[in-house]
Amino acid sequence: MGTKRRRGGDGGGMEENTMAILDTSCFTKSTQHVSDDRQSFLEAVRSGFLVSDDSSAPTNKMYGSIFQILKDETSLDLIMSSYQLLLELDKRFPRAYLSVPEKSESSSPSSLPHNELVVVEEAWSPFTFGTDVSFSQIYGGYGNNNGSLDATALQSLIEDLANVQSEAITNVLDTKPLRNMLLFQYLVNVFEADFVPRNLAFTENTDWIALRESLLNMILGSRKITYKGLIKDCLSAMCELSQFSTDCIHDVRPPETGMAEVTDSNRCHIALAIALPEVVRRTCVAFQKLLSMIIELDSSKKVADIEGWTMRSDGTRTPAVEIILDELTYDKNILFPFVQALDKPKLKLYITVQYLYKYIPKTSVRTRKSNGSTDDSTFGAVLKCFSNGNSTKNIIKKISTEVAQFLLAHAFQAYILLLSQHSTESKEDISDDSLPVICNNIISAFTCLKKIDEHTEVLPFAKEALFTAAIMLSSS
Repeated sequence: MGTKRRRGGDGGGMEENTMAILDTSCFTKSTQHVSDDRQSFLEAVRSGFLVSDDSSAPTNKMYGSIFQILKDETSLDLIMSSYQLLLELDKRFPRAYLSVPEKSESSSPSSLPHNELVVVEEAWSPFTFGTDVSFSQIYGGYGNNNGSLDATALQSLIEDLANVQSEAITNVLDTKPLRNMLLFQYLVNVFEADFVPRNLAFTENTDWIALRESLLNMILGSRKITYKGLIKDCLSAMCELSQFSTDCIHDVRPPETGMAEVTDSNRCHIALAIALPEVVRRTCVAFQKLLSMIIELDSSKKVADIEGWTMRSDGTRTPAVEIILDELTYDKNILFPFVQALDKPKLKLYITVQYLYKYIPKTSVRTRKSNGSTDDSTFGAVLKCFSNGNSTKNIIKKISTEVAQFLLAHAFQAYILLLSQHSTESKEDISDDSLPVICNNIISAFTCLKKIDEHTEVLPFAKEALFTAAIMLSSS
């Protein structure tokens, strides 16, 4: 188990003084006064806990109130302020992190201790895992369950994000689409900050228990959600968001008014028009982060299963990549928009190669090793199959030439991007083949596709891939 430390409190005085700003139960206030009080509360938290270098973290009640503002407010200012404040607080007071151990003078490089996982005990979380929390309570007023969400609410949020475009067009002055997207981005940020150090601890110290207790693993293991449905909802939402049209900006702008009439309502319209496209883009990135973490969790759990570190209580789940590939296979309408929406090269290369690998005749490429593992699902191995006429003919019987061109071109793009990152992690995800070999093979693959299907036209994006390969080949 990783080391757990208790987060220190503020003695109650700071909490009482700050939370008193939100106490509106004793008298009636106008909506504007309530909004002003909530903005003052956020500023008080920022001043009290972020300005000073030696301040402790806010209490769970204060965290919950900030989160409640984010998920329930309609004011654009309060939504943005609470979202930004939560991000800054999480960065300043992480719930889990790796501590660097002190090196002794007698330590040899081979005996250096691994980084130690530190988990802050009783730290606030935006998620609740109790069985007694109803859906109506989650969306109730301030103070219910410290504003936390359960797995059901997360899945419902993801389902709502698939309708962002229609809501942005039809609901004038409604900040709900933007609020939901920022809420989702924040939740993914929480998952990432908790999962990454735990997964690194598992990699270095084989600490499966710490990874089992990650927020992501507990949410995915909840009986309140349909795991496969959650993955499918992520794909649907990604495809819808990726096709978000900037034309809807005109629909959220206010009617033409005189220059003298610049109202708060008009400002809100303009702010929404400016913010929506960028928030949509970042939400797509958040979905990719979530899917990448789930795939990494599946990989780590597979290792733990093989080594015998898991227990029956860990349960079994279909790997996320299998669900994704099945969904892309049986619903061709989402294949193109989903792959185009992927801008994380590691995830794009993995998905496209695995999709193509499903249709490769295994007898022609599979090589058995003593441990039973195979390395023929790499990009280099897939390209070699497309350089063979018989193999290519068998592949395009199952998928069209257009789909093959599309996937090869996007896989090549992801490969080049990964290669340019020059990181250890990126090198582990690309083929062992050299760049000139990959460029030669991508040209051979498209040449082979053209020979087999002479009437097919090369897609514009595929032409760009071929041009890039030819330039790189000539320069190398």
